[in-house]
Amino acid sequence: MQVRDLTKGTGEWLRGIGPKSDVVISSRIRLARNVAGFPFLTRCTARDRQALQVQASAAIAQCNLGPAVEFLDLQPLRDIDRQLLVERHLISKPHAALEGARGVALSKDETLSIMVNEEDHLRIQVLRSGLQLADAWAQIGPIDDQLEQRLHWAFHPRFGYLTACPTNVGTGIRVSVMLHLPALKLTGEIEKVFRAAKELRLAVRGLYGEGTEATGDFYQVSNQTTLGRTEEQLLEQFEQAVVPRIIEYEQHARRMLLTERTVALDDKIFRALGLLRNARLLTGDEALFLLSHVRLGVHLGRISDVDMAKVNELFLLTQPAHLQMILGKELDGDQRRAARAHFIRQKLGAG
Repeated sequence: MQVRDLTKGTGEWLRGIGPKSDVVISSRIRLARNVAGFPFLTRCTARDRQALQVQASAAIAQCNLGPAVEFLDLQPLRDIDRQLLVERHLISKPHAALEGARGVALSKDETLSIMVNEEDHLRIQVLRSGLQLADAWAQIGPIDDQLEQRLHWAFHPRFGYLTACPTNVGTGIRVSVMLHLPALKLTGEIEKVFRAAKELRLAVRGLYGEGTEATGDFYQVSNQTTLGRTEEQLLEQFEQAVVPRIIEYEQHARRMLLTERTVALDDKIFRALGLLRNARLLTGDEALFLLSHVRLGVHLGRISDVDMAKVNELFLLTQPAHLQMILGKELDGDQRRAARAHFIRQKLGAG
């Protein structure tokens, strides 16, 4: 697998399909697992890390994980290759930045990634576009079972799966949804989401997870603890309580903007579209902010000459690593801003 080949599509998390995809960008389930007989990675030697990678990659190869699953050794990759994998939500920022033996197994359709030697020995992740947590769980469960037969997870009869971070001890599951909430941001009601999350002991993070801020009105909502609750209980909480409540907040805010603040709404949407079609310099954050408003305008039927697939594509392809990979050269800050603006103008049919 060539990392640059990934730029030919948008990836699972931005396909823009699936239930409730106007608000729910993607659903993700991740399992933290450690191999019995090895210390946690903070205590591992370089030899331990290498041995773990060899065992994990061999086990992954032996499992029936679906068509076109390949293992990438991250250590020899260029920084830009690793950054592109981060931008596609296939590895985490810490995984990209770490030193030593580490890798990731990827499915061709990008619904599955298995990080090896991140915070835990393995982080198994399944992604779905829209609100499809049940489908993600149906896929990840058998994968976990197959790998456990070959690697033997560190497990305690009282505490469950043992993990590097205490908040993951228990089931080791992290359930999360990526939400696009521009109307709540525009109406100043985004605090509703934060309050609801706090009441339910959930975490709200930015586009790239822990340690990142919300950009382009994207928010990740996930569980904070796993001990004492079953996987099914967590999934039920998200599918029946958490996500429907947030969707209703956002949809109510969109209806209010349409009926009570139509001119102000259109001004935001078409001002954003005008800037994207005419700007000569754009930062990554600015592009995401403007594209967020355009995406809202497309969903609300205010913009008719831009399709959603193109907007979703621009969200991803204008990220730094993608942009440089597509253009085939490294760019400094000013060059990236100019190249990003030019790329967007071309895609949106502007001058």
